[in-house]
Amino acid sequence: MTPSTRAEAVLIHFSGHDAPGQAASLTKILAEHDIRILDIGQAVVHESLALGLLVEAGAAAFAPAKADLMERAQALGLQARFRIVRHGELEHWARGLQRHHFIITVLGRAITARQLARVSGILARHSMNIERIDRLSGQLVPSETAANACVEFAVSGESANEQAMRAEFLAAAQELEIDIAFQRESIFRRNRRLFAFDMDSTLIQGEVIDELARLAGVGEQVSRITEAAMRGELNFDESFARRVALLKGLAAERVYSLVDSIPLAEGAERLIRTLRLLGYKTAILSGGFTFFAEHLQRRLGIDYVHANELETADGVVTGRVIPPVVNGARKAELLGEIAREEGISLEQVVAVGDGANDIPMLNLAGMGIAYRAKPLVRQKADQAISALGLDGLLYLIGVREWDLVLHEPVVPGIEP
Repeated sequence: MTPSTRAEAVLIHFSGHDAPGQAASLTKILAEHDIRILDIGQAVVHESLALGLLVEAGAAAFAPAKADLMERAQALGLQARFRIVRHGELEHWARGLQRHHFIITVLGRAITARQLARVSGILARHSMNIERIDRLSGQLVPSETAANACVEFAVSGESANEQAMRAEFLAAAQELEIDIAFQRESIFRRNRRLFAFDMDSTLIQGEVIDELARLAGVGEQVSRITEAAMRGELNFDESFARRVALLKGLAAERVYSLVDSIPLAEGAERLIRTLRLLGYKTAILSGGFTFFAEHLQRRLGIDYVHANELETADGVVTGRVIPPVVNGARKAELLGEIAREEGISLEQVVAVGDGANDIPMLNLAGMGIAYRAKPLVRQKADQAISALGLDGLLYLIGVREWDLVLHEPVVPGIEP
């Protein structure tokens, strides 16, 4: 092959004001000249276009194509730049396709330049290449119609420093009062099929047992035991038995009066509604009580509910629960059973919780999320989310704000 006919790679970059039909017009020229496209990427930010194409052609064949492309770009109001990509660069690019790919999601009420600089600085220190940055929220600053902000980084690099990066992201998130989620890109990330939730202080704003204790006049005693259990300082089964025993004698009618008095967590209804719309299965796996969990099941359309049955006799609480107790180990066991029943991999499961007894199911699931959780739980979980409501979890499965615009009405079949 002579130098004039030898194939070479050329990177073509077009930039300018975005308009419909530009990509079609430019790629048509490449097709007419039988130019082979090796790679292509496009981004539009505020109607400003950046279109890149890596092509391969013989030098003689590419010369007329280049002239036609420059003429067409000028007609479209675009600037065109051409750069020959040397063989070594091409090999480096090809090797990069085999590198590990990760998704970093930055979430907060607002996303600032300082926060983005910190995240991109961590990536740079660990030699991570940023391949794409997308805004998933409606905007980056709060407004009357938008209370969430989210930016997603798609990056590639070696995985050797993954744990060190996670630690730096966690420290940055705490300092900057944002959340930073770090996920490996995989076939499962956008193909989760089941969300399993703890109930108390996760799907609802508070602990049912604490409210029952308040009604029984033993609120302070039970709250102290609850806090110690959630911090992992007490065995769950023992602490749970002690707390339930303090409820002995409480009238059953007062127990059931609680179902309308504890509000849902911020964003819970929107999250569940969207998950149902997308065909996800949902579950409540709770160390709390069935009477409240089943109320949420009817209200939100939850598919599976497992919680503790508070025993009553002669119209009053006996101070016992009907075994088996749904503790941390049982939550993980139930999660596995539901996944098998649905015929899905545990990699397709997302588990969400806040307490120490949630750690087993968070670790078992493909993605475990510590939601507004205790420090011990945040350290043990894959992800820790505190800055946003529960609907912020939608960003972690790649849902964008504008995807939901046409689907905000309530899903049929859910109790109002």
